[in-house]
Amino acid sequence: MLEKSNDSTPKRPEGERALDAALVTVNLPFYIDQIKNESSWKESDRNAITIFKSEKLRLVLVALRQAAEMARHTSPGILHIQTLEGKIRFITDQQTVELNKNQMLVLHERIPHSVVAETEAVFLLSISIC
Repeated sequence: MLEKSNDSTPKRPEGERALDAALVTVNLPFYIDQIKNESSWKESDRNAITIFKSEKLRLVLVALRQAAEMARHTSPGILHIQTLEGKIRFITDQQTVELNKNQMLVLHERIPHSVVAETEAVFLLSISIC
């Protein structure tokens, strides 16, 4: 298996890490701390880091400040969202769901949706592309 990693950037000089390998371990508290201490978090209403990326699966850790909104969009794959901190509102044309810490949802691909942070929140976004 070909292992893939990201390149360091000025925003993440120590950011080099495995993104795809036969086995990738993820320390969520470490990444939460990292994105909350970066300038992007300090200067805006959100920050995120991709922690795994392959052709069929993507894992992204997202932090939103209270009232931040991810505008209406669609995903090419099935979404799984697990709230790790705070509270978010997940909105589709048919339904609105509030997710508190340790709650999850799954949404099929190509369904328009948006996300609003009711409080400062962190969630793990998984996108599975079939």
